[in-house]
Amino acid sequence: MPNGVPEVPDFFTRHRDLLEQAVTATETREHWTPYPESPSKSVYGEDAAKLGEATFREQIGGPFDLPGHPGEGRVAPEEHSPYGFPLGISYPRITPEAAVAAAKGATAAWRAAGPDTRAGVAAEILARLNAASFEIAHAVQHTTGQAFVMAFQAGGPHAQDRGLEAVAYAWAEQRKHPATARWSKPQRKGGAHVLDKKFTPVGRGVSLLIACNTFPTWNGYPGLFASLVTGNPVLVKPHPGAVLPLAVTVRIARGVLSEAGFDPDLVLLVTEEPGGRAAATLALDPDVRIVDFTGSTAFGDWLEANARQAAVHTEKAGLNTVVLDSTEDYRGLLGNLAFSLSLYSGQMCTTPQNLLIPRDGITTEEGPRTADEFATDLAAALDRLHADPARAAGTLGAIVNDGVRDRLKEAAGVGRTVRASQPVEHPEYAAADVRTPLVARLDAETDGEVFTREWFGPVSFVIGTDSTRHSLDLFRDTVRAHGALTAAVHSTDDEVLAAAEEAALDAGVHLSENLTGQVFVNQSAAFSDFHGSAANPAASATLSDAAFVTGRFAVLQSRRPVTAPIEESA
Repeated sequence: MPNGVPEVPDFFTRHRDLLEQAVTATETREHWTPYPESPSKSVYGEDAAKLGEATFREQIGGPFDLPGHPGEGRVAPEEHSPYGFPLGISYPRITPEAAVAAAKGATAAWRAAGPDTRAGVAAEILARLNAASFEIAHAVQHTTGQAFVMAFQAGGPHAQDRGLEAVAYAWAEQRKHPATARWSKPQRKGGAHVLDKKFTPVGRGVSLLIACNTFPTWNGYPGLFASLVTGNPVLVKPHPGAVLPLAVTVRIARGVLSEAGFDPDLVLLVTEEPGGRAAATLALDPDVRIVDFTGSTAFGDWLEANARQAAVHTEKAGLNTVVLDSTEDYRGLLGNLAFSLSLYSGQMCTTPQNLLIPRDGITTEEGPRTADEFATDLAAALDRLHADPARAAGTLGAIVNDGVRDRLKEAAGVGRTVRASQPVEHPEYAAADVRTPLVARLDAETDGEVFTREWFGPVSFVIGTDSTRHSLDLFRDTVRAHGALTAAVHSTDDEVLAAAEEAALDAGVHLSENLTGQVFVNQSAAFSDFHGSAANPAASATLSDAAFVTGRFAVLQSRRPVTAPIEESA
């Protein structure tokens, strides 16, 4: 501490190798992660799990501390664990107008810091989030209903991967232009016009993150870090039912920003009670120039139509589709699909909903199976998967809200129920509402109004079609019209696989082929798999690619004539 002035840590130097590795990973698309996904003592330390849970428990029923956060009073959004108990946590209350003003006031030094410094600070935030993975896992579990291991992985390391991926893209895109250049244009009569030019990446303005109830960190971190690294302050607007995971994130981010010598109001938490209108109010504020949103199609469409002053990135709903033609591993296909339908009780934007199969059936190594027989076999695979209640609870998690329950009840009255949803007793939380998936048998000719809407939750349809060609046409048309975040095909015929790939390209959706092992259609890996696509109506952005970050900043230049003599080079 020379002359009594605290030394500001050089986070960029600390994390430069990590940032360069992350950029390389986005270019090679190979498997890479710096954040281990196993909640193991050998990885995170002997006491990490115990301390993380203790920190979570200490927060229940009290005020969440965000030192120096602006605003007046407290707000209690009535968070309630899907495992059966209220969280009772209150958070700082700040009005939309005050949040925008505070964020704008924090921006100048952050803009002047440049891409390297901003990326280094972001990498340090992610390192500290990783160290807090157990605390975040409990916060995610008890706001979303995810089972603990999934909450740890998806809410912690996998979310951190997605955050670092956005940092890598944002850092790399801002560095594509030199910071300075000397421009010399020769003149006819000798000499030259010589100018020195400076190029500065400048953020668009205040960024608004509107987070979802089910994956607040996994879906939230890409926009948060993409905006920060491109020079924008971020207003974090959590879903009222899942504030805690993002409150922990904001606390950690503000701490690192302060330590690095920046105004912590670059990251602010905007919390409100259920039914509040802060998200809509902020989205229309002229100073809010970036919006990231995950949630309902209705509000996503409204944002795209009305937040005209902002770059709007949405992830909404869609008809995730599986085309079934043939297989050489029928048992593997059934097991893979059963798990995909069951993971987190289908409360994932990537869970398959529409399973398209010719009425006459598909060929397998066990012989032909009609659509009806396949539906029965899938139901049996689900029965096997959930035979052990403890194991079932670890896969299914808990139902997150009444909207899912209402859709599940409604789905019991459509088509022919092949497998009814069943309650499962949770071994630790007796009050948890744990449900197995419902599978209904529909037909392409008569049930279009049913399967062309999204049934978010543990609801899937086996839909009979005229043929595989009909299935592919239906897949293409419904995804074009209604969107999808995932698609899959099962076939032993190369021509069918090629046709499915062509249909997926036409529809604008990512495709998985012949998954029968331990990789599932509703999972995606940062640095390798793209999530979402602006090529179909289910989203207006991809996590993550260059387009996800370039609209968040502009490169502005200044130039001046060189008046001092220019020395000739030797």
